[in-house]
Amino acid sequence: MLKMETVHVIRHLYYTEKKSQRAIARQLGIHRRTVRKYLTVSEPVRVESGPRPQPVLAVAGPRIEALLSEWASRTGGKHQLTAQRLHRQLTEEGLAISARTVRSYLAEKKRQAAEVFVPLVHRAGDEAQVDFFEMLVDVQGVRRKAHLFLLRLMHSGRDFVWLYDRCDQVSFLDGHVRAFAFFGGVPRRGVYDNLSAAVRRRVGVHRELTDRFRALSSHYGFEPCFARVREGHDKGGVEGRGKAIRLNYLTPIEQGETLRQISERLQDRLDRDWERAEAREGLAPSERYAADRAGLLALPTTAFEARALQVVSVSRSATVRLEAAWYSVPSTWAGLEIKAWIGPEDVLLRWQSQQVLHPRRPPGSRSVDYNHYLRELARKPQALRQVAPELLAGWGEPFATFWRRLGEDEGCPDSLPVARRYAAVLWFVLEHGLESARTAVGEALAAGRLDLLSRSATGRGVLQEQAVPAQLRQVQVEAAEAKRYDLLLAEAS
Repeated sequence: MLKMETVHVIRHLYYTEKKSQRAIARQLGIHRRTVRKYLTVSEPVRVESGPRPQPVLAVAGPRIEALLSEWASRTGGKHQLTAQRLHRQLTEEGLAISARTVRSYLAEKKRQAAEVFVPLVHRAGDEAQVDFFEMLVDVQGVRRKAHLFLLRLMHSGRDFVWLYDRCDQVSFLDGHVRAFAFFGGVPRRGVYDNLSAAVRRRVGVHRELTDRFRALSSHYGFEPCFARVREGHDKGGVEGRGKAIRLNYLTPIEQGETLRQISERLQDRLDRDWERAEAREGLAPSERYAADRAGLLALPTTAFEARALQVVSVSRSATVRLEAAWYSVPSTWAGLEIKAWIGPEDVLLRWQSQQVLHPRRPPGSRSVDYNHYLRELARKPQALRQVAPELLAGWGEPFATFWRRLGEDEGCPDSLPVARRYAAVLWFVLEHGLESARTAVGEALAAGRLDLLSRSATGRGVLQEQAVPAQLRQVQVEAAEAKRYDLLLAEAS
């Protein structure tokens, strides 16, 4: 093949100097057919009549294939055959072949085996891709892992994100419920990995869905679709987007008081950037999203209950055990079987028309509300003495001040006599409610009378005049102090 400079000389001599093809061939020392070729072709082009012969590979190629087959069972993980190892084996067997030829052979074999991707069309309202991604966040100054749920509408490219403590089925289902409510509709298809929250087992190309995921898809009416095993690029839209969110929005590591706060802030930033994105195919992001919304399925009248239901027994300590964590319930529930609804962030416990809500706790921890044990604490001053700080922290003032004043009156803070006298407050809460007790305790403190709690609330603890017989209305009854009963008992013993 001639150089470009020679082609230029041929064309100049013929078209500008008007020389004949014979004269040009004689002058340049080339054949006339070559001159004729480059008068019609403006640059040198190699035309292959067929594949070039490869005599070395004709002998070594079958042996390379045989080695790859023989050693397939002896490779795995990071123990993979390299061109260098194959070349060494071939030379030891007496084959004359260069390492470069072996590398070229393997590269061509890899090229031929490589998958060819099909450019897809994402129609409005048709497809959403879903996945979880592990992230790091700082919650209340503590760095920990979180799991980002991402549902992406493929036509408009709009995302919904939410951060969870766990990558479990409850969080997976809850993410769908939140996403569908956010978009105001349901995409017709969802594309997933073969994650255990959705797929119980695979039978060939078929998937057996988990009961709860089947219930979710049935409730909202969408079709679940799944990527091939270990072929995450089948849903490359959400895969790439999840990595981009980690790098562009959660780096540096996000800080916040709660995962909810971080999630809402992240969603707001994603929405603002999405609105400023460039138009695709002549349509602005808002126009593509409007088309997506028009194609979505309508939301059902009620949202799917993402919480997982369990029936549990209440122990004699009025607690239930869920996922190796303990939660308190009202003491009147002890010994019953109740329903527990486990959500991604909370646990809802129900018996008949009553219900108790706890934040979901990690295994090995507990969530105890001592308001559930008021009747028992009123009867057991030693127990009240031990848990008073936790109980009064939830009640606030003036209950903590009343406890402290009783300790000053007894001359021994946090003592058993203080707990015995404070039991009157617990009985008052049981009979009249916390807010009425707050008022009564405040009035007792203002009056400086720690022994007249039941009379400190206006209109409470006092008999109406018409309910008292006339002959008893003039009788004056002095109030007694609880500590005097202790003195009487001591003298009697």
